[in-house]
Amino acid sequence: MSSLYPLRFEPVLKRYLWGGRRLNTVLGKPLPPGEDYAESWEIADHPAGQSVVSAGSLKGATLGELVANHAEALLGKHAPAALAQGRFPLLFKLLDAQKVLSVQVHPTDAGAAKLTPPDLGKTEAWVVLHAEPGSVVYAGIKRGFDRAAVERELLSGTVELCLHKFEPQVGDCLFIPAGVVHALGAGLVIAEIQQASDTTFRLYDWKRLGPDGQPRPLHIQQSLAAIDFDHGPVYPQQPTSVPHSDGTAQIEVLVNCEKFVLERWQIHAPSKIGGDDRCYLLCVLEGEVSISHDPCQKPLTRGQSSLIPASSPTLLTPQSTAVVLVAALPE
Repeated sequence: MSSLYPLRFEPVLKRYLWGGRRLNTVLGKPLPPGEDYAESWEIADHPAGQSVVSAGSLKGATLGELVANHAEALLGKHAPAALAQGRFPLLFKLLDAQKVLSVQVHPTDAGAAKLTPPDLGKTEAWVVLHAEPGSVVYAGIKRGFDRAAVERELLSGTVELCLHKFEPQVGDCLFIPAGVVHALGAGLVIAEIQQASDTTFRLYDWKRLGPDGQPRPLHIQQSLAAIDFDHGPVYPQQPTSVPHSDGTAQIEVLVNCEKFVLERWQIHAPSKIGGDDRCYLLCVLEGEVSISHDPCQKPLTRGQSSLIPASSPTLLTPQSTAVVLVAALPE
C-alpha cells in the first residue's frame, strides 16, 4: 500500500498592487485583512512558493519533500523527469486581477536554462472564472507587427497598439505558450495551470508606480529576445468533448500540449480518476465533490484544490452535478 492519499495543501497567498479581494468574494477563500491579494498558489513546488500538506499523516510536509521522498508514488511515469528537474513540474494558481497586469512574456525552457539561477520555461493556460463587464485580455501580437514595430511603439509609449485584445467570457480557456506576450485586464478572476516557473519579463507596465512610488523595473531587452513574433493573436480554445470511460462525466479537453493536459469535467455520478500511472490536479469550479480516501472527510467546494497521486486511484462523488478543472502531465 502506498503511504500517499489525495492531498490538500495550504494556499500560498501572493499580494501585488494589481490584486483585490475576489479570491474571497468570488471563490470563498479565507483572506487576512488587506485589499491586494492577487494570487493563491494552490499546488506549487518552487523557491518562490511551496505548498504544505494540510491534512492527514503527511500534514506539514512540503510538495518538494513529497517529490524527493515519494516521487514514484506521487508522479508515476513522470517521476524520473521531475527528479531531474528537481521539482514538481506543474504549478496551479488562482488569480484576481483587480487592476490590469503588466504586459509580459515568459521564456522557453531553453531560454530559462540560461538564467542565473536557471529556471524552467513557462507555458501556461487560463480559464476565466469571473469577468466584470468590459474586462479584456491582451494575448499575442497583432498580425503585421514585427520586432521593429513593437520597439517603435515601446519608445512612443503606445505598445498597446500592437497587442491583440478581446473581452473574454466566463468559461473561456486561453492557451499561452512561452514566448507569447500577454496581460490580464482589470476585472478578471482566472484559474491558471503552468510550468513550475516564476520567471517573468515585464515589457510594459502602463506607466504606473509601484508601492514605493517608483516605476517598477522593466525587462525590455529580455522580453524582446523572448517574444515569439511569429505566433500571432491568441483566441479562446475550442474544446473537444469526450465521454468518461464509464459514462459518469462529460469531459472537455481544453488544452493538450507537451507540458500539460487541461480538461473540464462535468460530473453527474461517482466518477473514477487516476489508475493510469499519472497524477492529477483538481479544482472545483461549480458544486461540491467528495474524494475517496480524503483525510479531510468533507467535500471539495468551489475554488478548492486537491492533488491525486499516481498511486491513489480515486472516486469523485458529486453532490448533484459538479464542474471540476482537471490538469495532468501528458501521457
